[in-house]
Amino acid sequence: MKSVTKHHHLIIVYIFLLFLYGMGTGCQVGKEYKRPATELPTQYRGAPETADSAGIAATPWKIFFAYPELEELIDSAIAKNYDLQLAIRNMESARLTLQQAKLGQLPDIVFQATASSTRSSDNSLNGISAQQFLGTSHVEDYNANIGLTWEADIWGKIRSRKEAALADYLQTTEARKAVQTQLVSDVAQGFYNLLMLDDQLAVARKNVMLNDSTLRIIRLQYDAGQVTALAIEQADAQRHTAALLVPQLEQSIQIQENALRILAGELPSSINRNMSIDNLDVPERFSAGVPASLLGQRPDVQAMEFALQAANARVGVAKANMYPSLVITANAGVNSFQFANWFSVPASLFGMAAGGLTQPIFQRKQLKTQYELAMLEREKSVIRFRQSVLNAVGEVSNALVKLEKLKEQRVIASERTDTLQLATRNAGLLFKSGMANYLEVLTAQGAALQSELETVDLKRQHLNSFVELYRSLGGGWK
Repeated sequence: MKSVTKHHHLIIVYIFLLFLYGMGTGCQVGKEYKRPATELPTQYRGAPETADSAGIAATPWKIFFAYPELEELIDSAIAKNYDLQLAIRNMESARLTLQQAKLGQLPDIVFQATASSTRSSDNSLNGISAQQFLGTSHVEDYNANIGLTWEADIWGKIRSRKEAALADYLQTTEARKAVQTQLVSDVAQGFYNLLMLDDQLAVARKNVMLNDSTLRIIRLQYDAGQVTALAIEQADAQRHTAALLVPQLEQSIQIQENALRILAGELPSSINRNMSIDNLDVPERFSAGVPASLLGQRPDVQAMEFALQAANARVGVAKANMYPSLVITANAGVNSFQFANWFSVPASLFGMAAGGLTQPIFQRKQLKTQYELAMLEREKSVIRFRQSVLNAVGEVSNALVKLEKLKEQRVIASERTDTLQLATRNAGLLFKSGMANYLEVLTAQGAALQSELETVDLKRQHLNSFVELYRSLGGGWK
């Protein structure tokens, strides 16, 4: 009868503890995450008017860069680039941590088996007691048991840990996307740089041939006594100036090819390309979307928001550490003083269950300091998130300004190049007919060369600014 009463008391205690736990499931001390208010314009500065809220960022990179040679390079970079591989490994590490955090509300279960043999002194209290009750001073003990420990998540501490782990995992996922968007942009811009260098090399070689032709005519005039040796020297110097560009550009081409191969995770080598930069251009009409879409489209902004969510969850963990914790333990197994009776059931069976509340009182202000530090980290995460949004809007606006102004510069530079090429042809005709001197020819040729090189470079800058707009809007990870 007394045994039944004791069992009833234990049942009442456990019901009370579970009641406390049940109340605690609705008492999570951490605050639910809410996105901080951010100042976003209704339209990007310099953006063309559009009703499309998605923008070019929603375009998969294989459609945005619809060139086989470039697509092959980007495919290789995504598969082999080492920075991207590291980002993927970071994501896998966070995934493993998340899987562990999801099991936080399950109990810890351990199995233990021990065997001991003790021979106490005959004159000791243990020895006398063993002789009196067991008839021997040699005592053996065999034990095998399963132990269980479970902490009730009264204040949402375990739940907050899981939320933090999930936010950390999602942050690494967005970080991988951010690395890919930058990688796609770098490969595309490097490819455009390579095409520009190809075109500039062709311009330089053409100009060397033109200078050779002019030098031959001046030498004929020198032989006829029409010009002095100074004319030959100046024409030859200008020819060498143009010729010097050829090895410089060939050097830049090979370095750019090597850089692209390294981005693609490959050894340095040449890059096949059967296209010219003249075949590429920025579309006349495109949509930048609306600034609000950056919050869901741009990976680095989303990564900052997930970092904020993790910091918010850790505030909940730090605060919950200051409240009582409910831990329930249980232990059951077989125990015997004799090996032969070790697994004799039910005589060797034993069991134990206990529950307790632990309330921190004084720990040298450690818990309070941890909570205050967690609060500061959350505030810093809010600042970083808002800063990332502001920087993103600024990058998009800058890219739009570059696009517009580089387009205007290209028009002016193209007209200037056409004028100088015409002037070069006219100067050559006048020179042959004796109506212009060699200085006018050399000046026209030098100006035309510089203008052609600058026009090609402006074309490259214009294309790269469109790639930068695509990246700054969050494009490249799809």
